[in-house]
Amino acid sequence: MTAQAMRQGVSLLARIPGVAIVLALLIVGFTLANPNFATPGNIANLLVQSTLLTLLALPTTVVIMTEGLDLSIGAVLTLASIALALTVVATGSAALGILAGLAVGLGFGLLNGVLVASLNLPPFIATLGTLGIAQGLSLVVTDGQSVVGIPSSIERIYSGTLLGIPVPILLAAAAYGVVHVLLYRTRFGVAVFALGGNREALRLAGVSDRAMLIAVYALSGLIAGFAALLMTARLNAAHPTAGLGLEFDAIAAVAVGGTSFERGNGWLFGSLLGVIAVGVLRNGLNLAAVPSSTQVACIGALVIVALFIDALRSRA
Repeated sequence: MTAQAMRQGVSLLARIPGVAIVLALLIVGFTLANPNFATPGNIANLLVQSTLLTLLALPTTVVIMTEGLDLSIGAVLTLASIALALTVVATGSAALGILAGLAVGLGFGLLNGVLVASLNLPPFIATLGTLGIAQGLSLVVTDGQSVVGIPSSIERIYSGTLLGIPVPILLAAAAYGVVHVLLYRTRFGVAVFALGGNREALRLAGVSDRAMLIAVYALSGLIAGFAALLMTARLNAAHPTAGLGLEFDAIAAVAVGGTSFERGNGWLFGSLLGVIAVGVLRNGLNLAAVPSSTQVACIGALVIVALFIDALRSRA
């Protein structure tokens, strides 16, 4: 291989995001290790199972782009699911249940935003506190028991199809489209990039950085409330610990996707690739009967490997 060819190869590598390289390696590795991995049925199952994480990774990307963090999103998702389930069981109305879940999510999102933007609490501390509140309320309201008796109309949201496409994939795609437009086609998106990159410029433009920051956390809570519909339909119940730990997977997917924790550098499509990478890893490990505790360690290793590859690319 000539020196020019080597330089061209290095230049090509520098243009390929680390998450794409990691994802390709995972797919090839699991395909070679287990013939059941690459079957159409398993791939379809993998994509459907990744939809809930997609809904959480989208607002997590936006929050991290503001140099923030939302540790409460998994617990808020759980509480919103419980509110949805209790309302549906009590009233028989799926619409009221969905509104209840959205209200819980939006309420906690606004609370997080006020704590961070108005009271100037560090996002880690503020959302750690609301995580505890949401988790505690979930346990108190349900007495630690699952809420059952969910009508089939809710369950069909997860198991149903439209034009041959699973409904969860359509919902996740719609959510991605909405967040993509907000982030890249509106003044809200411009403000998000400025919140992480240059807040002073935002103030000079006459935009309240505090109001925009509250809006970012409100969006995170609102989408968590929407994701509660998908989780409740998936479980056909609501459990007080069902969403705990999902914030770790969401943050991992966003980090693997290349969103930086400083200066507003983010890539929404990269987060989607990160979600698929995490989904492929969990799916492949499940097929290999790897314990869930070990899977968490593997996801941590995935983050490190992806960021290491990106570091190598930046030097190339």
